[in-house]
Amino acid sequence: MWLVAINMNAKHNSTEPYSYEKAGVSIAAGNALVKAIAPLARATARPGADADLGGFGGFFDLKAAGYSDPLLVAANDGVGTKVKLAIDHDRHDRIGIDLVAMCVNDLIVQGAEPLFFLDYFATGKLDNGVAERVVAGIAEGCKLAGCALIGGETAEMPGMYAAGDYDLAGFCVGAVERGEALTGADVTAGNIILGLASSGVHSNGYSLVRKLAEDKGWKLDRPAPFDQDRLLIDALIEPTKIYVKSLLPLVRSGNIKAMAHITGGGLLENIPRVLGKTHHAHVDASAWEQPQLMAFLQAQGNIEPVEMARTFNCGIGMALIVAEDREDDVTAALRDAGETVHRIGHLESGERGCTVTGHSSDWSAIADWSATHNG
Repeated sequence: MWLVAINMNAKHNSTEPYSYEKAGVSIAAGNALVKAIAPLARATARPGADADLGGFGGFFDLKAAGYSDPLLVAANDGVGTKVKLAIDHDRHDRIGIDLVAMCVNDLIVQGAEPLFFLDYFATGKLDNGVAERVVAGIAEGCKLAGCALIGGETAEMPGMYAAGDYDLAGFCVGAVERGEALTGADVTAGNIILGLASSGVHSNGYSLVRKLAEDKGWKLDRPAPFDQDRLLIDALIEPTKIYVKSLLPLVRSGNIKAMAHITGGGLLENIPRVLGKTHHAHVDASAWEQPQLMAFLQAQGNIEPVEMARTFNCGIGMALIVAEDREDDVTAALRDAGETVHRIGHLESGERGCTVTGHSSDWSAIADWSATHNG
């Protein structure tokens, strides 16, 4: 018979009691964070929600919000690797706006009013100062969108994240009265496409942005080459624009036929998502001036115009499809709401898709160019 000798050192023999705290999770820190962020959530209260935190779930009263026969619309998203820029450069205060924007902008294109939001914050070791700054940004985003922050989850998971790292996820529910949802069913050939200016890169394409920053040795804490009054990091991390309050009155007036939120896939892949099988979008890249930030990214990476059109928003954060005879009214209303509006294209009969065309003078091209995505 074989005998197995087990040599236990003092550490293994310790009779000291285990606790969640010693495993790396602080219940006290989590409770303190909930207490600290409760006023932030209450500041987002709106009809239908009082935004109190601490229960197992959040309630929302659709009747109190003014709906009679609503359809619920849900969306969830994250911030992608943009969050790494926030972590590495201590820019935690506004990354929460991006989290909200990526969800609520997806709801408004369905015609839905964002009603309530929940967040998920995951980290290896909870730093209440950082977490509170992030949640403050989420609350600010909710106020910009008119929705209530009614709950969330903070997960402290030792061993899952590098020191100082965290990740975010957001979940939003909206509503639209039955029969008033934007489905794209009313779009026709001859409709025009209006583009609303973006605030920057928004929350897509940051793996490429960060690769360029690393390879090119950008000094992010110095003035941007294209804007000496602003640090490069602040230009790169500008929050995603929230379009809800500008668009909701026009959606309810029936003046918008369809909308596309320009996120991953750029203009090429997002506009076709709201078209029928027999409509093709044609976008003219010369219809608006390429933002300096986009021109900088393109030049630094020697990026072809076609690649720009399918990677970045290229200065257009939202595309609206409207009847030509409603263009002036819609444009005027949006400008009154503070938006920058461009007529960027039109719809034709054809295979569902989008074609972006440019001249040799557009987007640093060396010749006339065209990019098409069908599907």
